[in-house]
Amino acid sequence: MQSLSAIFDNHVLVIAIASCLLAQATKLIIEFAMHGKLNVRVLVETGGMPSSHSALVTSLATGIGLTQGWDSAEFAIATVFAFIVMYDAAGVRQAAGKQAKILNQLIDELFQGDHQLTETRLKELLGHTPVQVIVGSIMGIAISFLSEMGSTGQLAWVRQMWVGG
Repeated sequence: MQSLSAIFDNHVLVIAIASCLLAQATKLIIEFAMHGKLNVRVLVETGGMPSSHSALVTSLATGIGLTQGWDSAEFAIATVFAFIVMYDAAGVRQAAGKQAKILNQLIDELFQGDHQLTETRLKELLGHTPVQVIVGSIMGIAISFLSEMGSTGQLAWVRQMWVGG
């Protein structure tokens, strides 16, 4: 039986998770650039630019394609999974966010008078715009390709440029 530490030897999984984390960190940078203040809540909130879910699943599918082959069953499964996740991120959750916004407007209008209901607001930013999903997808694919190129020595020229020699 393999030890749990063997998970960290799974290059495809490690790079996919790294892609997700990098996308989340990018949200923090974008938030700071747009509003001039550090809002660490964006690291745990849903939605925003870029989609870390899209980065994760496209990096995973790309890594599987690079290691198992573009014609493998594993790549096919990962690709279908990626499309379902991205559709959900941009479609279903975006629609749920729009519904939450309308319900919040109804609550606001209802509470202009004296009512006994609790005024609980719904989270409106649930999903991603198509652009956020596309940018996350491009990030995931690029990170997987760059990682593969780095591990095979194809990016040695970059190392030589920075370090010299």
